[in-house]
Amino acid sequence: MKKLLSMLLCAMMALSLAGCGGSSDDSATYTFSSELDIKNLDSSDADDGCSFTAMHACIDGLMGLDKDGNITEAIAKKSETSEDGLTHTYTLRDAKWSNGDAVTANDFVYAWQRIFKKKGQYYYMFCDGIASIEGAQALSDKIDAGEELTDADFDAFAVKAVDDKTLEVKTTVPVSFFDELMSFPCFYPINEKFCEEKGDQYAKNADSVLSNGAFTMTNWEPGSVAEFEKNDKYWNAKEVKLENLVMKLVQKPEVAATSFQNGETDFAPISSDLVDKYKDEDTFKQINEGYLFYISINFKNTDLANKNVRKALSLAINREDFCNNKLKDGSQPASGFVPKGLSISPDGKDFRDEAASYTSYNVEEAQAALDAGLKELGKSEITLRLTYGTDESPMDQLATYLQNAFTKLKGLKIEMVATTKQDRIYNKQENGDYDICTTRWGPDYGDPTTYLTMGISNNGNNYGKWSNAEYDALMNKVAVESDAKVRWQEMIDAEKILCEDYCFIPVFEKGTATLQNTKVKGLVIRPVGVPYTFNYVEK
Repeated sequence: MKKLLSMLLCAMMALSLAGCGGSSDDSATYTFSSELDIKNLDSSDADDGCSFTAMHACIDGLMGLDKDGNITEAIAKKSETSEDGLTHTYTLRDAKWSNGDAVTANDFVYAWQRIFKKKGQYYYMFCDGIASIEGAQALSDKIDAGEELTDADFDAFAVKAVDDKTLEVKTTVPVSFFDELMSFPCFYPINEKFCEEKGDQYAKNADSVLSNGAFTMTNWEPGSVAEFEKNDKYWNAKEVKLENLVMKLVQKPEVAATSFQNGETDFAPISSDLVDKYKDEDTFKQINEGYLFYISINFKNTDLANKNVRKALSLAINREDFCNNKLKDGSQPASGFVPKGLSISPDGKDFRDEAASYTSYNVEEAQAALDAGLKELGKSEITLRLTYGTDESPMDQLATYLQNAFTKLKGLKIEMVATTKQDRIYNKQENGDYDICTTRWGPDYGDPTTYLTMGISNNGNNYGKWSNAEYDALMNKVAVESDAKVRWQEMIDAEKILCEDYCFIPVFEKGTATLQNTKVKGLVIRPVGVPYTFNYVEK
């Protein structure tokens, strides 16, 4: 009888703990579910939030985040800016790579030059208008012109290892958010010897990643799981309470929720159809994910080159209904291309409070715009392909909603093209093989240019090839403007050009419904830059 009673009590305890979410068996292990996969951990190539989260678990930059999500020193123990705001000097602390090598200033010089040499995803962030590092724009211009870079081209690139522990960076204009940029993955260091040994395989598997961060990667099975263990050589190891970190990859929200209920997961994003089931639980939390979901337009399509057609698409979308009644995860309708809560003006006001609203819902006006566009095109009907990734929730919900909205317009037919995120971006969009597609952008840093630069004619993320000379000229002014108030107004004016010409069609600012273990504290969630930081997680 005692044995039976003991078994019943154990079972009841297990059920109770499972209901709280998270594994009670190992308080030093944190398990995190992701709907997406890791592309790689190469700072010259990775360009998505899941990869950034995994990369930041392994690698520290000059600057990082404190427990409250504020920018603070990381590999740099001291950051100094000259009186004119043009010279940034970083003094490095005694940090080590997981192979025992010291982290040096040259690790940053090598990594930053490498991103240009490899024509990486983010080399534009070093250039005028963002980091504005001396010599970076000339490197970018040469790449854009299809020319190969030589070692001599980097002589004017003002990034210098003064000695092993001192990095000096010079900019063409004062950049108020420069320290924040230094926390973004494309500015991370790379151990040159290790990277050269690994060659093309660098950062593409667990054995080809070297850590100077809180954790080291021990296992990575793409599309399944990534596992990490505490890095005892980490300069701030005393603050890291976890012994193990597990990222479950490409996990469907329904599976993640079940895993959470079974006590196997500590953090699970859930889909809108699960919100009503969990919204009254203590474990249910809505977070601001920071992403802007929008429609990318292919301007090579002659029908979409017509402004009235693009205007009709925007007017046909009931953004409020989609956010409140379909997503139900805290998402908000987008009123412009720069989300609210991203950046504050020199006068302390949010960008969205000072900029105009460029979205509205009006089916009658949408039909009138489409009719006008069809007349200008000399057509009675057009067909557009709507491309979306089925593995990047809630893209499928958004695509279905848009299909229903657009087909209500007489004279417009929609063909759905379902694919994966990787195929959508790196095949369909990069090669111009789409008409319209649902996509998203997460802010890399807290300034409007993190969105506005995407509209520049030669920006690598301008897949639709929108080109506006007035916009380019204005963004060139933003890039070199030293007066903060003038620059702010120039950015407001630039967004007006972009939105009124329907370069992109903003739809909503993403919230996320999650289930989180109530016994966990210290997870840093930040809607700008690296989405999640595990350094301070404690169970």
